[in-house]
Amino acid sequence: ASMKFFLQYVGCFFAFFSTGFLIASTWTDCWMVNADDSLEVSTKCRGLWWECVTNVFDGIQTCDEYDSIFAEHPVKLVLTRAMMITADILAGFGFLFLVLGLDCVKFLPDEPLIKLRICLVSGVTLLIAGLPGITGSVWYAVDVYVERSSLVFHNVFLGIQYKFGWSCWLGMAGSLGCFLSGALLTCCMYLFRETSSGRLHSAYSLRKGYSSAGTIVTNVHLPSSQTATAKMYAVDTRV
Repeated sequence: ASMKFFLQYVGCFFAFFSTGFLIASTWTDCWMVNADDSLEVSTKCRGLWWECVTNVFDGIQTCDEYDSIFAEHPVKLVLTRAMMITADILAGFGFLFLVLGLDCVKFLPDEPLIKLRICLVSGVTLLIAGLPGITGSVWYAVDVYVERSSLVFHNVFLGIQYKFGWSCWLGMAGSLGCFLSGALLTCCMYLFRETSSGRLHSAYSLRKGYSSAGTIVTNVHLPSSQTATAKMYAVDTRV
C-alpha cells in the first residue's frame, strides 16, 4: 500500500509540473530568440501568438500581437499552436483525473478498484498528451535550426538570426514529464489493479462460501415441529 501511495504522489508531482510547463510554453513569447544577441542592443523573442522586443539597457519591453487566427500564417506556426493546445487540454484532464483517483481524496472511498481505474485512465491521457506536445516543440525547434543552418550555409544574412528559446524547452520538458507520469500510472498501477482485484475476488468467494454454509446449517437444524406446524398452516390456508 505504501508503494502505491508513493507512486501516486510521484505521478501527481510530475503531472502537475508537466501540465504547468505545457501551458506556460504555449502562452509565453520566447519560442524563438535572436542568436547573436551580443551584437544587439535588444533581445527579440517570437512566440506562438506575439513577438516581443526587450531593450537590454533599461529592460523596457514592447510586444506586437500577430494577426487574427483566421489570417494566413506559416504552417509551422499553425500546426504548433494546434498541437500545443491539444496537449494542454489533455494534460489538464489527465491531472484532474489523477487528483480524483488519489487515495487521500475522499472520492468513492469504498471503491478502490474504480479509483485505480481512474488512475489508469489518467495515465493513458497523460501519455497521449505527451505526443502532440513533444511533436510540436521538437518540430518547431528543428525547423528553426534548419532555417538558420540553411541561411548560414548559403551565406545569407538578413540582419538577425534566431534560435529556439526557453518556451520551446518548456514544451519539451512538459511533454517528457507527461510521458514519465503516464508510464508510472499505467504500468505500475496496472500491477496494483491485478493484485487488488484478486484479493477482492477471493474475499467475495470466501464470503459466498460462508453464507451458503450458514444456509445449509440452518436448514439442517430446523426443528421438525416448526416444519410440521408450517405444513398444517399451509393445508388450513388452502382449505
